Amino acid sequence: MRLFAKTLSYGTIHVMVASTVAYVLTGNWAIALGIGLLEPVVQTLVFPLHEYIWERKVPAKLELFHSH
Repeated sequence: MRLFAKTLSYGTIHVMVASTVAYVLTGNWAIALGIGLLEPVVQTLVFPLHEYIWERKVPAKLELFHSH
């Protein structure tokens, strides 16, 4: 239950921050709310791609912090 509440809280804050920044940039609440709702959805869809890229095996010459 705590994880659900934390996720809901973070999502709410994310929408509020995105909407506020969009309002500051546009001066229009309708556009700001549209951006504020759309941006977290796009982030949610892009996140698995980000994870996939990070979890791929790193080529040996790029392994900066690992020695064999």
